[in-house]
Amino acid sequence: MIRAHAETHQIELRLNELSQLFNSMDPTPFHNKDLDRDAEEFIESWALEFPQGSRFRITVHLARMPAEDPTQMVCDAIRNYFTYKAHLSRRMVTVLLKEGRTSLMIGLAFLSACLLAADLLTTLAQGTFLKILREGLTIGGWVAMWRPMQIFLYEWWPLMRRSRIYHNLAAAHVRVLQDEKRAG
Repeated sequence: MIRAHAETHQIELRLNELSQLFNSMDPTPFHNKDLDRDAEEFIESWALEFPQGSRFRITVHLARMPAEDPTQMVCDAIRNYFTYKAHLSRRMVTVLLKEGRTSLMIGLAFLSACLLAADLLTTLAQGTFLKILREGLTIGGWVAMWRPMQIFLYEWWPLMRRSRIYHNLAAAHVRVLQDEKRAG
């Protein structure tokens, strides 16, 4: 069953001031700044708990609201940051799949050589040592296929899932509100 609209999930951050959202070591203007590592981890950890097709609404509650409404700046910063993270994840998938193809070619060549050698030993396999060597070649050839199988069966899809989550975070509806409970 395909849902027409993905479910929207709420992520809320409660901060004393806006600067806590950004990496203090980054000298670029706010809309280009990296998010603070703790803020990023918080947003990301919540987002990764939901299906990859989820949409998000991010609400930042500030105890001390700046003079000008920071909503657009925060929205731009979150969009830019998670668009960048989505791009990085997709690039990691591309590199991983290239490594997988290379590993597959090497693995297939090594497996072929091992199986050919094992077949050759079958005609000569009279002693226990030659039988052990034949089995060792067969096992060794299949072990060489471990890495390509790991990449193509297990490693690429978590990266694609992260990329989709980052993409959805970049498209999140962002609000910045005065935290009435903590305002002082």
